[in-house]
Formats: sequence, structure tokens, C-alpha cells
Amino acid sequence: MIPAIDIHCHYNSGSVFDTKTDNCYRADTEFLKSERKRLNIRACAVSSFSSVISDKEICECNSALFSLVDRDEFFYQWVVVDPRNDETFVQAEKMLKGDKVLGIKIHSVYHGYSVTDYADKIFSFAAELDAPVLMHPDHITETAKIADDYPRMKLIIAHLGGEEWINAIKNSRHKNIYTDTSGAASSANNVIEFAVSSIGSDRILFGTDTYSCAFQRGRIDYADISEADKENIFYKNAAELFGCLEKIL
Repeated sequence: MIPAIDIHCHYNSGSVFDTKTDNCYRADTEFLKSERKRLNIRACAVSSFSSVISDKEICECNSALFSLVDRDEFFYQWVVVDPRNDETFVQAEKMLKGDKVLGIKIHSVYHGYSVTDYADKIFSFAAELDAPVLMHPDHITETAKIADDYPRMKLIIAHLGGEEWINAIKNSRHKNIYTDTSGAASSANNVIEFAVSSIGSDRILFGTDTYSCAFQRGRIDYADISEADKENIFYKNAAELFGCLEKIL
């Protein structure tokens, strides 16, 4: 089984803003870790559900996660920022100095703003700190054009779901736009294959978004693409983009 790195996941932190779970769906760290290790996923980059679902506890959740990744070698952190909350930027600047903080996570849809209104503020901040940005899809085409103004900044547009993602990567002037395979959209029966045939595999990252690891992993394991492409998606691209992940392979 090819080793993998889960670049996009969430967990419940005990907040009132956590996602709902039951006997058929879990989001606690114990379950997430055991499920991934069973499937040869060597590391998992997370943000808490509460920090992306709500804008009320972002700093508190970032701090709790910073402590979690310090004591658990399996987990890595996305530090969440809200461009309307300068305190999150101050916090992110400090946390991004940590060895296990991979970059910045934004979720404009749940937080209730348009990413195009704040892209310059976010991207200039990220470029200055050499921090990749993981973005929930929002105005993909327009946002990708803004990213052209920040060649030092790497933008990951999550949840590969169609040609808009592919075209954003294809048209990227500085080849600084990536996507990940997390979420239900990858169940489309040719989306992975078409993406690889159109743009290659070197800017596609593996993620789960807490959907079933077996499904998400199987979608790449059994995709009609080469073994080399699978290795790129599962772990090589992540290890190249985030040097701190090389040691886990």
C-alpha cells in the first residue's frame, strides 16, 4: 500500500460549534488517527471543525490545536484566520514559526465573507510569511487570478470537483495553485483521471475532509492513472510542498 499524507482533515474539539456525530460518523482524534494508520496514512493535517464552522472561537481553537500537534506526532496544523479579525493574523504569525504548522486555512463560506473581498489581505500576509493557504472553494476563477499577483504564495483550492479547479491550475501564471482530493466531489467517476490527464499530477494533493478514509484512499488507489501519479498525489507532492513532512515517510 502506497504511503499517504492526509493534507486536509478536521476534528471535533469539544466546542458547541463542533459538527454532529453519532454511531455512524465520528470526528474524534482517536478514531481519525486509528482509521488513517490502518490505511498507511502517515500524517494528518487538521483544523478543528469549530474554527471553520463558526468565527466565534477561532483563536481558542487554534491554540488548542497548537498544543495537540505538539504532543501528538501524527497530527499537523492548519492555523485558521478570518480576515476581519486581526487577532487571528497576529496569532497565525506566531504559530507559523512552529515546526508542525503547515500554513493558513480560510473558510469564507462558513465564516460569511467573500474571499475576493479579502484575498489581497490574506495572500500578501501569506506571501510575506512563506505560508501556503488552504482555501475552501469560493469564486475559484476570480481568486486564482488574484493569486497570480503573489508568486511566492502557494494556494490550495480544496475539494477538486470539476473543470473550474483544473482550469485555475492550468492557467496559473506562476504554477502556485494546487488542489486536493478531499470531500465527496472526488466520487465523480472521471474527475481524478481527467484532472491528471489535463494538468498532470504534481499539483494534486490527497485529503479526506473526514469522509471515509477507505473511500478517499480507494478513489486514488483504483483510479485509472499511473503508479507514479498515485505516488505524487498520495505523498510526494505534500512532502515537496511541506519539507517538515519528508521525515515521516
